[in-house]
Amino acid sequence: MFEKILIANRGEIALRIQRACREMGIKTVVVHSEADREAKYVKLADESVCIGPAPSAQSYLNMPAIISAAEVTDAEAIHPGYGFLSENADFAERVEKSGFVFIGPRPESIRLMGDKVSAKNAMIKAGVPCVPGSDGALPDDPKEIIRIARKVGYPVIIKAAGGGGGRGMRVVHTEAALLNAVTMTKTEAGAAFGNPEVYMEKFLENPRHVEIQVLADEFKNAVWLGERDCSMQRRHQKIIEEAPAPGIPRKLIERIGERCAEACRKIGYRGAGTFEFLYENGEFYFIEMNTRIQVEHPVTEMITGVDLVQEQIRVAAGEKLRFKQRDIVLTGHAIECRINAEDPFKFIPSPGRIISWHAPGGPGIRVDSHAYAGYFVPPTYDSMVGKVIAYAPTREQAIKRMQIALSEMVVEGIQTNIPLHRDLMVDARFIEGGTNIHYLEQKLAAKPDLPKETG
Repeated sequence: MFEKILIANRGEIALRIQRACREMGIKTVVVHSEADREAKYVKLADESVCIGPAPSAQSYLNMPAIISAAEVTDAEAIHPGYGFLSENADFAERVEKSGFVFIGPRPESIRLMGDKVSAKNAMIKAGVPCVPGSDGALPDDPKEIIRIARKVGYPVIIKAAGGGGGRGMRVVHTEAALLNAVTMTKTEAGAAFGNPEVYMEKFLENPRHVEIQVLADEFKNAVWLGERDCSMQRRHQKIIEEAPAPGIPRKLIERIGERCAEACRKIGYRGAGTFEFLYENGEFYFIEMNTRIQVEHPVTEMITGVDLVQEQIRVAAGEKLRFKQRDIVLTGHAIECRINAEDPFKFIPSPGRIISWHAPGGPGIRVDSHAYAGYFVPPTYDSMVGKVIAYAPTREQAIKRMQIALSEMVVEGIQTNIPLHRDLMVDARFIEGGTNIHYLEQKLAAKPDLPKETG
């Protein structure tokens, strides 16, 4: 086992990884920007290294600075968390070539799954169901593009092969708009991702977003740890996640889960990962794989009792998985609300100093946050300041516990989206379960007392 791990991230995930390491008796090195000098996890770390000024490009995305920090502190491994460099195959490769262990998949796995076209082809070979669409990247021939779209059937969606996070996508409802949409998406993809390749898929009108959590070791042992429903989204950004997904037959989930585990064995995947699906009319359609720990990993931890971050570390250290599929038992229900520093209905970021911070408690309540009274939320990074997770034997009880937790939570000095979460926890459609990915935006647009979104 490692004696010292460098955490190449910030915010709540840096603190989460640090806690997992401390429990395992592993020392931690935290890298931080000048803006994060006062962060809780920096003060709690065994060692900390400032790697640059506030902008991410000069700090958290600065590969030489991170690797140098690992060298000067004698760290043995680097945990990238999520976001930043966590799915950057070049970074994983540089880490390994510099003599450190990258706590995540091998660079070739990150490359394979990072390109949406190669990922889809790998899943088709592994027997994982995919959204109908083009076989690989779209050709340059306009006639061929029109033929493919007619075969798939409108509406279609044009996606950047190197895209992610809801960027590099365009929905097309008519043939007249098709070629222009392809050209525009190619241009955007080239500028944003350095890869102008695009592909086409059938656009599903009202799907849910359901994902499967997997863990695999380097000995081709792989398990899946239940599913999560992440359909409560705004602009492709998840706001509420829960596990298990309400209203989907267990047999169907089990079938898809086993296919995901089998896909891991076939591609030689190592570490934690998430297969993301759209679910509509009783069918699952693979959209992408995230080759890292997810923001919403706590809901899976609550229903399985497995510490996913510790398992990531064990697998990276060369250990075999400590459990078989039959050992993974799902118990109860968990819901996570992402707490963001933003206007709850206009969604404008609200950085600044937190004057008072009161986290909720009680049975089944977990709060993952790096924030505290007096903490300054910098304007430079993602607006998430924490996550509240409620766990209970049933979904109804979990919702009730979350309602109570949100009513207790106090954050003053900045705006947060807590009022939106309170509203959603008493929303009849959410309580019923199974809302689609468009539900929240439609709800916000229809509410007369809320400002309408523009743009």
